[in-house]
Amino acid sequence: MNDAHTDGLPGTIDASVPHSARIWNYWLGGQDNFPADREAGDAYRESFPGIEDLARTARHFLARTIRHLAGDAGVRQFLDVGTGLPTVDNTHEVAQRVAPESRIVYVDNDPLVLVHANALLTSHPDGVTDYISADLHDPAAILAGARETLDLTQPVALILSGVMGHVADDGEARETVQQLMAGLPSGSYLSHSDGVDENPENTAAQDDYNDSGAIPYVLRTPERLLTFYDGLEFVDPGLVRVTHWRPETDPALAPVVAQFGAVARKP
Repeated sequence: MNDAHTDGLPGTIDASVPHSARIWNYWLGGQDNFPADREAGDAYRESFPGIEDLARTARHFLARTIRHLAGDAGVRQFLDVGTGLPTVDNTHEVAQRVAPESRIVYVDNDPLVLVHANALLTSHPDGVTDYISADLHDPAAILAGARETLDLTQPVALILSGVMGHVADDGEARETVQQLMAGLPSGSYLSHSDGVDENPENTAAQDDYNDSGAIPYVLRTPERLLTFYDGLEFVDPGLVRVTHWRPETDPALAPVVAQFGAVARKP
């Protein structure tokens, strides 16, 4: 089953303004982007050549966390907020390879993402994949839309992959995460990752990107990211560089990327 809820969707795609979902698609080798996105992506890469390594390793982190959640943790429902454009190993593909009956709701507010959600986000026949158009700044609307597909009395894995930097204020970002988790029952999980402010080249590239007209993204220190997990219990190894979260290869051979992530359980 595949469905898409379009209430409140913007009527047109503004190809002249770079968008983070399309820029990440470009960095990951996708084709679903526009010249403005490629120009912004190239400018970022020129200032910070490691950005494609960061994009790739963040994607691998996401896949590992989903495999853990659908496997060892036994989660069968996933709420992926700020999903971006489909690439390889999307949340529903990874989860349903482990547990075909998994139910996944994707959330984004980019009309181009909706177009590809309709075309590409298919589901295993034993499970469900849905898409809702909603804004990260409106947790109540996200939960209301998710409730149409997910049973919010049963555990849900909330996925926040590289999106909380779009909420500039630390207090608002923390409150957004807490409101989303508050709408989920005990036994639910948070899988989260975001860019961190530890590399002058990355910071300079991010500042230039934020001046490009795209929605700004704020880099935080790992200590500031820790506040997102208040009230949750970390799954080992806690908040670490994404290449160090349960790696499948030697992390010493992986690039050092300015992206931290964790998985945590709601008690």
